[in-house]
Amino acid sequence: MANPTLDDRPVADLQWRDRKRHLWVLGLVPPTAIFLATGFVALMNWGGDQLGWSWLSAVSPAWWWVGPFLIYVLLPILDVFFGPDGQNPPEELMEQLEEDKYYRYCTYAYIPFQMASLAFAGYLWTAGPGGRFGDLSWLGIDGGSLGLVSKIGLAFSIGAMGGIGINTAHELGHKKVSLERWLSKITLAQTFYGHFFIEHNRGHHVRVATPDDPASSRFGESFWHFLPRSVFGGLKSAWRLEANRLKKVGKPVVHPSNDVLNAWAMSVVLWGALAAVFGWQVLPFMVIQAIYGFSLLETVNYLEHYGLVRRQNARGRFERCTPAHSWNSDHICTNIFLYHLQRHSDHHANPTRRYQTLRSFDEAPNLPSGYASMITVAYFPPIWRKIMDKRVLAHYDGDLTRANLQPGKEAALLAKYGQA
Repeated sequence: MANPTLDDRPVADLQWRDRKRHLWVLGLVPPTAIFLATGFVALMNWGGDQLGWSWLSAVSPAWWWVGPFLIYVLLPILDVFFGPDGQNPPEELMEQLEEDKYYRYCTYAYIPFQMASLAFAGYLWTAGPGGRFGDLSWLGIDGGSLGLVSKIGLAFSIGAMGGIGINTAHELGHKKVSLERWLSKITLAQTFYGHFFIEHNRGHHVRVATPDDPASSRFGESFWHFLPRSVFGGLKSAWRLEANRLKKVGKPVVHPSNDVLNAWAMSVVLWGALAAVFGWQVLPFMVIQAIYGFSLLETVNYLEHYGLVRRQNARGRFERCTPAHSWNSDHICTNIFLYHLQRHSDHHANPTRRYQTLRSFDEAPNLPSGYASMITVAYFPPIWRKIMDKRVLAHYDGDLTRANLQPGKEAALLAKYGQA
């Protein structure tokens, strides 16, 4: 079925413009948010002193939680307020749009801000009386150092930046330009998730929506069961893929050209540099932000293919991946912050296509809201199943045997829906 938002008039008559063109710079909000938060903390503490409003200083530490606030509160509200996107570029302008370097520079710019924020957060985490770089009295913080709740908020905010950064790495890692593939691995260094570069491109994209894919969630599988399966399954798969590749070219698995090892080496260098500057005390911060960051990625993995499966032919080969094998959501605000990741069917059909040319398909199954909203829902399995299971059933015309069922639960699931 043709997408009604596609326009087939001659290019000369289209006068088409990308109405999101200048909005893509908003993707830099996550890697700059901690600087904005620091400014607001200082302003509120100063204002509280000047006006004698002690409550203003008391609530100022809430700004250290700016990352979770952005993901769990602000983006879902904005998705509801601004609604669907609905704009697809004309086919005739795809090549021109692909070659417009403005769009790729928007993704490149994420990385220096990401590294600056990470270093600044390392300073905030370790600063205090007698510290190597002094205390935080210049921010009006009593005692000169962050309290425990503020430190956890800071780590989660930087972890949110790292999680969204994995999406930036995802965009860059699919490209054929060597520089962009290296930038992808640099972006992944913060969360120590460099093996994603291998597993996603050569593992997930081959096995997507099959029972063999650790990153495709199954009908009846909770996020909390999926999380360790995807984390450790993806890790083992990445290592196996690189070991097989190196074996074919006659190299040992422990070799500088092993893309899993050289990606992890970037993390060792980055984490080691921060520990050398701020002391070992920065390492708990790095661990917390990394775990939260890659967990965010896995939450998105969970909702992208829940319950969807590719059929097998008589020879056991899976059918080709189609728009029917990914959950999409064309909400404009999350589209901006995730570089059109929500147009996931087109991404799987055309993995090297740049984000600005990804299209929304009418025939693809759609989530009820943007990815940002659905992340929170995924944390609560009963609510997730109430919202999503009926959509999977409807997608397969009520025939649950056509879905990707959680192994060991098949009989119970079929019985629950009267199909045993």
